Amino acid sequence: MFIKPLTAAAVCLAACIGISDALAAPAGADIAQTAEPIRGVNLGGLFVLEPWITPSLFEEWAHTANTPVVDEWNYCAILGKHECQSRLTRHWGSWVQEQDIATLSDLRINTLRIPLGYWALAPNGSDPYVQGQIPFLEQILNWASKYQMRVILDLHGAPGSQNGFDNSGLRGDIRWTKHPSDVPRTLDALASLARIANQNPSVVAIQAVNEPANWGVSKETITQFYIQAYNTIKSIAPQVTIVFHDAFLPASEWESLVPRNLTDSILDTHIYHMFVDDVIRFNADEHIRKACTDGQTIRNFNQRTRTICGEFSLANTDCARWLNGFQKGARWDGTLPGSQPVANGASCHNQENMDAWSDNKRAFMQRFAMAQIQAYEQGTGWIFWNFKTESADSWNYIKLARNGIFPTPPIGRSLN
Repeated sequence: MFIKPLTAAAVCLAACIGISDALAAPAGADIAQTAEPIRGVNLGGLFVLEPWITPSLFEEWAHTANTPVVDEWNYCAILGKHECQSRLTRHWGSWVQEQDIATLSDLRINTLRIPLGYWALAPNGSDPYVQGQIPFLEQILNWASKYQMRVILDLHGAPGSQNGFDNSGLRGDIRWTKHPSDVPRTLDALASLARIANQNPSVVAIQAVNEPANWGVSKETITQFYIQAYNTIKSIAPQVTIVFHDAFLPASEWESLVPRNLTDSILDTHIYHMFVDDVIRFNADEHIRKACTDGQTIRNFNQRTRTICGEFSLANTDCARWLNGFQKGARWDGTLPGSQPVANGASCHNQENMDAWSDNKRAFMQRFAMAQIQAYEQGTGWIFWNFKTESADSWNYIKLARNGIFPTPPIGRSLN
């Protein structure tokens, strides 16, 4: 497609928030690092499986009709604990290597957000999940210290599922907080993370829970849990900052979601351009303008509570294989049940293959990257999803940066 000059991007001006105002820098960090906003990546697909990030783990069921193997819960339930343990232990030892962390450091990434499920920290013996993640986590924390990177430990999956997404460990109904043991077990998991933080100075923040869905758990229940989570973590690791997701609520409700007395906290909002029908139909200029508008929203709330964009990508289509769920298609080409193609002849072919991108698409991706990092640095910073993927290139930070889509260091500059 033809990309017009993106003059709208000029309004996205970086406003750096010092680390001293955001998150403590790891021991040994130099003066330049302490002056940087959060510029991070997620280590997704490691301790919480997502079929679209590592499709090779799910490939054997790709053509099995009505397979239940759509998430980590069912992956382990079908394989059985012994085989699941064997496969996931290999995965934990291979998906994130020291070379990945060294590369990210070379690319001037300063923060790692590491998603974990409750089952790694406060397991329920009747669940099909397996354990053994913590030694691999501790290895990554050691690498983070070695390369002077800070870490946010993110509780990505809660008992019963806090959002019904596969990235919670269990796709389907939202049952978190419905059983009397759910919140105590979640708090136990957070207490475990706090103890890990006390032993690893690279850990500077803990996220209470990732993406609790306000349509399945009331705002009042989420706020009450946030208070409990804050008190639990701070009672064990008082030096750690607590991160709260916005629960997919509009900015007008953020004020009442996170009480002001939770002073050492950060609000996390996730911004994607492909999961909503009207946004996925945007043209290039409209995607840039949305980034700028989102940046203004973040800047405004950042004056009250430090605010980050804790997940975003460069995808402007949902064409990554299984992004919408295992064996599900895409809105872009109308293969997702109930959807229509965004335009006549819209195709997912090569949308996620960087080697096949046209010069115009590469130029748009560069501008889209710049617009987003400029926008989100009007708050306390940003964390890209994901550090790498097996096949979805617009979600693969290392590949994007190595190919010049993101600059090194990832500092916004004029797009004109």
